[in-house]
Amino acid sequence: MRAHLVRVDAVIVQAVIAGALSFSHLHDLASAAGQGGWKAWAYPVSVDLLLVAAWRRMRQLQRAEQASGGPRLWFLVALAASLGANVATAGLLDLDNVPASLRVVVAGWPAVAFFGGTLLAHTPHSQEAPAPPASDTEAGTKPDPVAVDAPDGDALPAPSPDPETAPEIAADPVTAPAPVPAVALPPALVDRVRALADEHRSTTGSPADPDAVRARLGLPPSMTASVAAHL
Repeated sequence: MRAHLVRVDAVIVQAVIAGALSFSHLHDLASAAGQGGWKAWAYPVSVDLLLVAAWRRMRQLQRAEQASGGPRLWFLVALAASLGANVATAGLLDLDNVPASLRVVVAGWPAVAFFGGTLLAHTPHSQEAPAPPASDTEAGTKPDPVAVDAPDGDALPAPSPDPETAPEIAADPVTAPAPVPAVALPPALVDRVRALADEHRSTTGSPADPDAVRARLGLPPSMTASVAAHL
């Protein structure tokens, strides 16, 4: 336990030192590029926040087995900005005479960071995949009777259906209405549906009615199938 605490403390100290140095380099570069006062301190905060936000969103998409190219791109952009400031302040750049191109890059960074942060905030979350349809065997339907070959090569007739269950008069086939396809619900709405179902089950001891849950949520009748898919 003590060794684990020592290892965690060392990692935290290292992270704090590295973050403070990178923060200072970004501040010095922004100040040298003409961004004085509070603006010079806001630049390192913007770069570090974009770096952390892109990393977290990238990990979320990877855990959901979704494409994470967008967050990875913004992570590399923020990493390049932080690394570039560290290299530029290492004596390779005259901070008293900053090139005009670097001033343009520093002045345009807030718009780039705002655009990247907006895209990361509006990246859609993962949705649950719809349940596969049940097979005929799982649904309880009986397979059609199959003729069995006799030992002498003659085919035996297929067994007749049970006379008790067979109808006396064949009814005209009735065309059933096409089922309404279930619409994928947002994760927050799925959690609300399950919470109402659990509340109904704990109160009455019986499963919740999908139509009743749909009515409590204020959804249209066409969403009953979507609600039932998550009960």
